[in-house]
Order: sequence, then C-alpha cells, then structure tokens
Amino acid sequence: ILDDPDLKDIDPTVLKHCHAAAATCILEAGKQKADISAISACLEDCKLDKERIEQFCTEYQRRELVTVVSFSIGRSPLHITDVSWRLEYQIKNNQLHKTYQPSYLVTLNVESNDSGSHPDVSFSCTMEQLQDLVGKLKDAAKSLERATQM
Repeated sequence: ILDDPDLKDIDPTVLKHCHAAAATCILEAGKQKADISAISACLEDCKLDKERIEQFCTEYQRRELVTVVSFSIGRSPLHITDVSWRLEYQIKNNQLHKTYQPSYLVTLNVESNDSGSHPDVSFSCTMEQLQDLVGKLKDAAKSLERATQM
C-alpha cells in the first residue's frame, strides 16, 4: 500500500491507520457474518459516501476480501502445546458480599511457527463453561478424525 503511486501524497502513518481500520472492519464483519445492509448502515454512520459504500459492499460480497485480509495479517495460528488449570474459590466479591463461587483458572501454553514470542492464554470459567469447552473440543477432535479417515 505504501508503494502505491496514487497514495504517495498521504502521510504514511495515516495510511497505515486507515488500512488497519479497514482490515478490522472487514474481519469483524466476516466474524459476525454481517449482511450487506448491516455493513452499509455501519459505513453510513461513519459518514462514507454512497459510492464508496457500494464499492466496499460489492467487494465484500465476493468473500475473497475476507480471506485476503485474514491471510495478510502475518501471524500464523497459535498451537496449544500444554494446558494447566487450578480451582479458584471466590468467597467474597468487591462489595464484600459472600459469594462462594468456584471457578477454574485455565492457562493454555501456546507457540507459533513465526519467530515472535507469545504469552500464554489465560482465562477463568465456571464448571459449566469448562464442560462446554471440553465438549466442543471433543466434537472438534471427532470431526478432525472423520476428515482424516476420508
């Protein structure tokens, strides 16, 4: 983008911010499975003119745009190498009311193919949320097993 002769008069910092904003918009729209009317309404709220909105929506409908943007981010997916957990028992909340709520603190050790270091991913969840996560992981493992058998 910085090498495009049509954009040479624009400050590179502003250009990078615009590119990041557009990429974020595309990725979020793809993640939310937003339809064209929702995207158009959002872009109208951002004061874009109708011609640019139509051009953006036309490109977005091809769905190639979401794929191109997601692969141009430059990070390879993280791989979980280990998991650790511990049981946390919350006795009181911030207002000093007794709660007695057990929860699990889960830490996923991750690594990536690129050279950058990645911090471990940590989250807290209830027993029901942890059971849901385990169920989804089992479903994913079964799907992968079926796909490799074909």
